[in-house]
Amino acid sequence: MKYKDYYAALGVPRDASAADIKKAYRRLAQKHHPDVSKEKGAEEKFKDVAEAYATLKDPEKRAAYDRLGSYSPGQDFQPPPDWGAQAGGAHAGPGGANFNFDDIDLSDLFSGLGGRGRGAANMSMPGEDYEVTARIPLEDAANGTLVDLNLSVPEYDESGRLRRVPRTFKARIPTGATNGQRLRLRGKGGKGFNGGRDGDLFLHIELLPHPFFRPDGHDLYMDLPLAPWEAALGATVEVPTLTGTVQLKVPPGTMAGQKLRLSKRGLPRPQGEAGDLFAIAQIAVAPPATDRERELYQELAAASKFDPRIHFRTEVPHES
Repeated sequence: MKYKDYYAALGVPRDASAADIKKAYRRLAQKHHPDVSKEKGAEEKFKDVAEAYATLKDPEKRAAYDRLGSYSPGQDFQPPPDWGAQAGGAHAGPGGANFNFDDIDLSDLFSGLGGRGRGAANMSMPGEDYEVTARIPLEDAANGTLVDLNLSVPEYDESGRLRRVPRTFKARIPTGATNGQRLRLRGKGGKGFNGGRDGDLFLHIELLPHPFFRPDGHDLYMDLPLAPWEAALGATVEVPTLTGTVQLKVPPGTMAGQKLRLSKRGLPRPQGEAGDLFAIAQIAVAPPATDRERELYQELAAASKFDPRIHFRTEVPHES
């Protein structure tokens, strides 16, 4: 007789609780059901899962199975002569001695999934949870929006068979949604069967790239190009925000990479104040367009004592 590891078939440890065994069975049965799965060998996997559950769900059969010991899957072994009696005689061969793993009655396992079993009227199945990515513009995240989702989803029909049906959803994205946020819409997933609860719809928020802003949670970052004299002397410049342009004061001596903060100009939070907008100073140097501009640069070079590479001489040893 070839040994079958029922615990491995369900992906549970040998000391798994009855609830964990049932949960694993339902998950795998839905995954490999031949009416849903397109994977090669799905029907055989489904039958293996059903066969394992048929034994492990019954305390007496499970105890008798456990007493057989543990072998490698497919290994030849000889069960004890009284194994059929230990298992309650439900699957014993002639005389109760020649048990065959292939003789397990699968009819109750298919109930609620394929409608072919005796217990279909009494078995309920929860609806499937759906995972959907919603890609929205940054402005929609700031203001909230409604999105239309068109999906092809598996659902149970009146006979308990799984089939794919088109579904259209309208989902509200709340104000201040952030990149990577996961929203749960209870009861908006697959329909439950025979009294089972409806599944949930999970929306994964993905913000589309913006020409100016980079979101980080509820804060926003943007690059702020400054002319050399604006950075050196200070200036008041016009910058965009999600709600319109504002005036930003650039202090004298602003360095490249310095963050200038615009309070409460980021993404709004569901509760409380909005995040901040940070403008990252970038020094933009244009080539001199006129002779006069070149002369001014030359005068500045002659008058200035500023050395942007002084750290090379103080930190890097000279060659001897």
